[in-house]
Amino acid sequence: MIAAVAGPGLVAANAGNDAAGIATYASAGSQFTYGTLFFMVLVTVALVMVQEMAVRLGAYTGKGLGALIREQFSLRLTALALTCLLLANTGLVVSEFAGIGAAFELLGVPKYAVIPPAALLLWSLVLFGSYRHAERIFLLMSLVFFAYPVAMILGHPRWGNVGSHLVIPHVEPSKAFILLGVALIGTTVSPYMQFYAAAGVVDRGAKPEDYRLIRADAVLGAVFACAISLTIIIATASAMGGTGPLDSAAQAASALKPVAGQNAELLFAFGLIGASALAGAVVPLSASYAIGEAAGVERSVSRSFRDAPLFLGLFTAQIALGAAIAMTPIDVIKLLIGTQVLQGLISPIVLVYLLILTNRRCVLGPAANTPRYRLAASLVVVGVGAMSTILLVQTVVGWFGLG
Repeated sequence: MIAAVAGPGLVAANAGNDAAGIATYASAGSQFTYGTLFFMVLVTVALVMVQEMAVRLGAYTGKGLGALIREQFSLRLTALALTCLLLANTGLVVSEFAGIGAAFELLGVPKYAVIPPAALLLWSLVLFGSYRHAERIFLLMSLVFFAYPVAMILGHPRWGNVGSHLVIPHVEPSKAFILLGVALIGTTVSPYMQFYAAAGVVDRGAKPEDYRLIRADAVLGAVFACAISLTIIIATASAMGGTGPLDSAAQAASALKPVAGQNAELLFAFGLIGASALAGAVVPLSASYAIGEAAGVERSVSRSFRDAPLFLGLFTAQIALGAAIAMTPIDVIKLLIGTQVLQGLISPIVLVYLLILTNRRCVLGPAANTPRYRLAASLVVVGVGAMSTILLVQTVVGWFGLG
């Protein structure tokens, strides 16, 4: 029974520890040392609640988030939700290919020679049904990042400071801090995760009676993913905290020196390739599935373009656009963090849909949010929305030279 239902929550939550996630967490440590730790504790609570609501919808309705939005909202509001998801996912695909390019540049190979064939390879693996086998290899490669907890310990952080920053709020009234805060939200509570988690539960054929195991998977997955994120921040803070924003992937790799020594860049590159390739196909697929589900059209990688033109066309377009943008002459670290800021700005919109759906008894019946849970979830959505709003206001003010 556990094998039948466990997994979607864990996979969805840990998907944030990809190229852009690693860059964002590492930048938090290099810029603000331990200053974002309490904020990450709050983000962990938010992720737990969001993932639980997503899998509850899947378990009790037998439908994915895309289908439920189509049924419960107007055509315009459905289009808004799916446009936000597609925009956010395309940004993520860009970051995955940028991560692949950055990893190979650490190995001395220019990104222009790597990204196009990598995009073609991932596209072919998915369309010709062999991605599940490659996925296992990519997953094993990405397990390299489990070296961060070891690097954190070997880096001898100031445990007193770590502890105090974990429990005492720390906020800096600067645009840089708000910007990184929104990026941390975007990479941790990524919009596509909710669609993936709900769809994953449905695909496994889970029933309401399986909900307790499904909830445990979602909660433990979220906590585990965020624990790894915290170790990345602490390890980077110990290695280079207070030096300012990261300038390169090589700097991000330096936090692994206590574990790998001179081979830190090689170890980091190996993990970055696996994590980016793993998400590089899964992320665009999640958007294609959600939009195909909402549109009520054929959606399967086993179908041809003639049978599933919208589904496979969206997948192909995301891969092509993501790879093309990743090859532009732009700072890789800024690109990676920027895509997470975009996700952070879009997250509150998607979370509003999730909150409304889980509040409705016509959708979930007795499994709908209780008054207390509804209040707590509303605070999460308002908090995420407030961060995004503050960043938008700061940006607009900056455009007019008033900041």
